[in-house]
Amino acid sequence: MKALMKASVLALAALWAGAALAGAGGGGNQASHMEKLAILLDLTDAQKPQVQTILQGEHQQMKALFEQTKAAGGKPDFQSLHAAHQQIHQDTLTKLSGVLSPVQLKKFQTLEQMHHGHHGPPGGAPAAAPTTN
Repeated sequence: MKALMKASVLALAALWAGAALAGAGGGGNQASHMEKLAILLDLTDAQKPQVQTILQGEHQQMKALFEQTKAAGGKPDFQSLHAAHQQIHQDTLTKLSGVLSPVQLKKFQTLEQMHHGHHGPPGGAPAAAPTTN
C-alpha cells in the first residue's frame, strides 16, 4: 500500500512538473498541464485562472532575471541570482496563499519539493543529525 501511495505521489509530481515546464508559451499543451494541476490541487473554476496568472507571472519574472543576467555578460553572481530566485518564489507563494486553501497550498509545496528533488525538511533546512548516546 505504501509503495502504491509513493508511486501515485511521484506520478502526480511528474504531472505538476509538466505544468511548470509548460511556462507561458505552451499553447494548447499549457491548458492541458494547467488542467492536470487543477485536478491535483482540486482547484475551483474561480481559482484556475488566478493560479495560472500567478504561475505565469513567476515564469515571466524568472525569464526576465535570466535574460538580465545573460545580457550583463561576464561571470554571473550566483549568490545574488539565488537570492533573487528565492524572493520571486516567496512572492509567488504569498500570492498563492491568497488564492489557495491551506491544504491546497501544502499540496502545491509538496509537489514543488518533489519536482525540485528536495528530500529534506521544508524550507531547505538541513535534517537534524542523528544523536548517538
